Amino acid sequence: MNKKLSLSTTHVILISFIIVIFIGSVLLVLPISSKNGISVNYIDALFTATTSTCVTGLVTVPTYSTWSMFGQIVILILIQIGGLGVVAFMSAFMIIINKKLKFKDYQLIQDAFNLNTMSGLKQFIKHVFLCTLLIEVIGAILYMFVFIPDYGTKGIWISIFNSVSAFCNAGIDVIGEVSLFEYATNPLVNVTTSLLIVLGGLGFIVWWDILRVMKQFKNKKFNCFKSLTLHSKIVISSTLVLIFGGALLIFLFEYNNVNTIGVYNIFDKIQISIFQSITTRTAGFATIPQENLTDQSVIICLILMFIGGSPVGTAGGIKTITAVSLLAIAIASIRNKKEVALFNRNLSSEITRKAVAVTAMSFMIVMISTILLSLTIDRSIVDILYETVSATATVGLSRNLTPSLNSVGKIIVIITMYLGRVGPISLAIAFKSKKESSNIILNPTEEVSIG
Repeated sequence: MNKKLSLSTTHVILISFIIVIFIGSVLLVLPISSKNGISVNYIDALFTATTSTCVTGLVTVPTYSTWSMFGQIVILILIQIGGLGVVAFMSAFMIIINKKLKFKDYQLIQDAFNLNTMSGLKQFIKHVFLCTLLIEVIGAILYMFVFIPDYGTKGIWISIFNSVSAFCNAGIDVIGEVSLFEYATNPLVNVTTSLLIVLGGLGFIVWWDILRVMKQFKNKKFNCFKSLTLHSKIVISSTLVLIFGGALLIFLFEYNNVNTIGVYNIFDKIQISIFQSITTRTAGFATIPQENLTDQSVIICLILMFIGGSPVGTAGGIKTITAVSLLAIAIASIRNKKEVALFNRNLSSEITRKAVAVTAMSFMIVMISTILLSLTIDRSIVDILYETVSATATVGLSRNLTPSLNSVGKIIVIITMYLGRVGPISLAIAFKSKKESSNIILNPTEEVSIG
C-alpha cells in the first residue's frame, strides 16, 4: 500500500524557494526580459533568479544593461519575495482572499520566520507587509531627491528598485556597473541605504518589541533598554558593536589606502567606513572597490559577512544571536560555569546547540564551496573565499570575481547562495527522514580529550 506523501514544513520552505527560482529563471530567459531582445544564456538567467530570490546580490551580467524593464521588474519581484520569504507571500495572499488558515499553515509561517510561538501569526504577517511597504516607500522618496535630478524620470524607477533591494538586503541596483561608487560621499544616499539595510537586518520581532517599549515610556526614570526582551537586547547591542566596531577597524586599516578612502577628507572617510561595515553584513552594495581593500580589512569584512544580520529579518549569515550565543558559550566554558547567560538570563541548551549547528554547517558550506570553486578558476584564495563567504551569507560583495566565473563555477555559487538562504539548520532538518523517537535507549557516556 502506498504511503501518503507528507512534506514537513521545512521541506515546503526548501521546495518553495526552488520553485520560485525556477519560475524566475524561465521568465528571465525570455527575449522580452533582455534589453537587446535576445535571450540571455540560461545559466546567467538561473544565476540572476537565484541571487535575486536568495537576496544575495552577486551578478554574472550587469543588471542595468542586460535586463529590460520587464526583466528588472521580474528581478525586483524576486527580491521582494526572497526578502520576506515565499511562505510569507503565500500566507499574505490567503489572508487577502479571506481564506481560513489551517494549523499546518500557521506551523509553516512559524518555521519560515523561525518564531517560538504561533500566537498572533496572522496579525504578524499583516504588520510585516504593511511596515515593509511603508519603509520601502519612504526609502524610495528619499532616494528620489538624488536620483531624479541625476537621471530624470528614470530616477523614479532607480529609487524604487534601490529601496526594495536595500531593505531586503539584496544589494542589486540598476544604476550602473560600479554599484554606488559615484555616491560614496553623498550623505543622503549613504544614510538612506544604511537605514534600510539596518532596519531590514534587525528583524521584525525587534521592531514590535521596540514599539511595545516606546508605548510604555511615561517618565524619564523608565529604562527602555531594560524593558526589551532578551532577543532584542542581544540584537540591538550586537548590531551596534558590529557596525561601529567594524567601521572603526576599517577606518584605521584603510585610512592611508589611496585605492579606497585614502584620498577623501576625514568626514567622507568616516561615512564610507560606516557604510562598508553595514553593507558587509549581507547587504552587498559597494561604494569602494572590494578588491582594493587591505588584507586586514578583508579579514574584518569576512567576519562581518559570516555573522550577517539578525533572525526574523531580511538578512543572511549565521545571525547576530548565533554569534553572541557562541561567544557566551565560550565564556561560560572558560569560567567553568554550567549555565550560559546573557543580560542576566540563561540560554536554553536547545539555543546553544542550534547556534553550534548553524555555525558548523555554514562553515562547512564555505569551506566546501571554496575548495570546489578554486578548482574552476585561477584566482587568489582570498578572492575565492570572499566570494564563497559572500554567497553563503547572502551578502553580494565580490572582489570582481563573479563575472569571471565559468559555467561550473556559476553552478557552485548558485548552490551556495541557495544553501545560505534557506539556512543550514533547515537543510539539516529537511534531510532528516524521521524524527528521533523519544523512547530510544541512550548510548553509554565515555570521556574524550578536547584541546
